[in-house]
Amino acid sequence: MSDDPVDQASGLGPRASVEGDQASEKTDTAPAPGADAIPVSDPASQELAAETSEPSEARGPRPEASEKTDTAPAPASDSAPLTDPASEELAAETSERSEARGPRPEASGEVERELKRLSRRGFLTAGVAAAAGYGTWKWLTTRQRIDGLQWPLRRVLQLNESVAESYFGTARLTPTFPPSRIKRPARLNGNLGLDPRFDPAAWRLLVEGAEGPVTLSLDDIKALPRHDQITEFRCIEGWSMIVKWTGVRLADLMARFPPPERVNYIAMETPDRGYYVGLDMQSAMHPQTLLAYALNDELLSMPHGAPLRLAIPVKYGIKNIKRIGVIRYTNVRPADFWAEQGYDWYAGH
Repeated sequence: MSDDPVDQASGLGPRASVEGDQASEKTDTAPAPGADAIPVSDPASQELAAETSEPSEARGPRPEASEKTDTAPAPASDSAPLTDPASEELAAETSERSEARGPRPEASGEVERELKRLSRRGFLTAGVAAAAGYGTWKWLTTRQRIDGLQWPLRRVLQLNESVAESYFGTARLTPTFPPSRIKRPARLNGNLGLDPRFDPAAWRLLVEGAEGPVTLSLDDIKALPRHDQITEFRCIEGWSMIVKWTGVRLADLMARFPPPERVNYIAMETPDRGYYVGLDMQSAMHPQTLLAYALNDELLSMPHGAPLRLAIPVKYGIKNIKRIGVIRYTNVRPADFWAEQGYDWYAGH
């Protein structure tokens, strides 16, 4: 029997045991590449190291290492943080839960308090405005009327008239237009003063306030210098149209049949006085103020005021009286149909 013990479990002799010990020493003492201070001292450690390296090799190189090797690093300002699907899903779920829960109770309370404060302020403001408006309306309705309108409102219209008269002049002409702009057929703008029983053959124009009685036929009027103009007719309701007027200047008629002394106003009426207007002398003497007997190259029709009407483009349509029966010179401000209904007496634009 040998002095060297024999490994009963492995069946190895003394030589095999010595060689195994030598191999073990080499394994225990030889450092692994890149790991100068990490010795592997026993078979269990070797087995654990082998198992750890195998999954790493299967996974391949780390992304950081691959990026450093294969591509140049992007500038720090342009790089985006790396995320994984699990993180993105978690962030989405968190956002959904936050939206489902709604605003924080503190924020909701602040909003509610602000809304209540604004509601109270709005209610108080509306109440004060309503009370002030009602008080003003009650005050106006108890004021004395002048020409059918409470005096404060009439004063406002008179102020507008003063401003308009300050820049008005006979040299200030309204625009004229080419024949292509004429509206055909011309629109009607009312029938006040147009008695359906009117007889055109019996019509005469009376001029009152001249040096002597003046009664004129349509032929007498046509004997005065003729004038044509294409101007804009403006209705106070907001619409307008371009039309052609043919007639004689009111200034020419007044020069042919003048008043005995200087006057400030001209009054005009329909034959039955169903409609009447007043004019300031400046507007009456304007070169575009015509006594018109034709519209758009045709004699006036009955609805348009035959046989003679006023065409005054410096005034709104309410001053363009149809079927003139009387012209009167006066120093007393004449009555005006629509001014008595609360409109501006001057009615210029």
